[in-house]
Amino acid sequence: MRSEKIIYILLGAIVCVFTFSLITFNNSLEQESITTSSVAIISNKKIGWGIKRNDNHNQPDLGKTNISLINNYEGIAIGNKEDKNVYLTFDEGYEAGYTERILDILKENDVKVAFFITAHYLNTQPQLVQRMIEEGHIVGNHTVNHKSMPDLEDKTIKEEIMNLHTAVYEKFNYEMKYIRPPMGEFSERTLKTTQELGYTTTMWSLAYDDWDEKKQGREEYGKNKIISNIHNGAVILLHANSVDNSNILDSCIKEIKKMGYEFKTLDELKK
Repeated sequence: MRSEKIIYILLGAIVCVFTFSLITFNNSLEQESITTSSVAIISNKKIGWGIKRNDNHNQPDLGKTNISLINNYEGIAIGNKEDKNVYLTFDEGYEAGYTERILDILKENDVKVAFFITAHYLNTQPQLVQRMIEEGHIVGNHTVNHKSMPDLEDKTIKEEIMNLHTAVYEKFNYEMKYIRPPMGEFSERTLKTTQELGYTTTMWSLAYDDWDEKKQGREEYGKNKIISNIHNGAVILLHANSVDNSNILDSCIKEIKKMGYEFKTLDELKK
């Protein structure tokens, strides 16, 4: 009788251990399933930023899906349509000799802008970056090597962003917080990664084909593109390697102000 009792106790213990192990295993599977599902919904589909212009200074169509993604990850691309505010930004991959003049014009017109720089720009033009900061402009992150981020692994994306972030901080005690994806290319994955690094992805709602140094000498064309497409909440992208931009900037700023618009910084952007 005693031996039977011992056997029953042992069998009960085995059942308890088996049951506990099964529950633990199931919980692990459920947790793994949740984790896998969370990862699976983060798409790395490459998105190239595009704009469908509207007439009569109305806000352009930035694409419902694209703007939804940007907003979901707390990025910016356009201000609200009620206020006549505009936000001027420049991309600085390299220096072509025009930024000093651009800075002079901005100072004369009391306009503050954002300059998105690469590591090459920082390393070759530290005095201009210092002047940007000293004169109250925003310096933004355009990554170390200007590579399309959806093509990179998370680890490399973090290095591309944070290595430049650290270099700027060490040189100027300045902490960058806005990032413009190289070539305007991003994915949901890269938006998530940059947000986790504390950065605000910054796209645009007004631009033209000004980056090609072989397509200069079109000042009226450039000015017309800017002035005819200006709109409430416009985030304007210009490239500082364009001699045309340096030549038309002063007149564009004055004309935009005359039209009743006010230049604001990204820090002041209202959605």
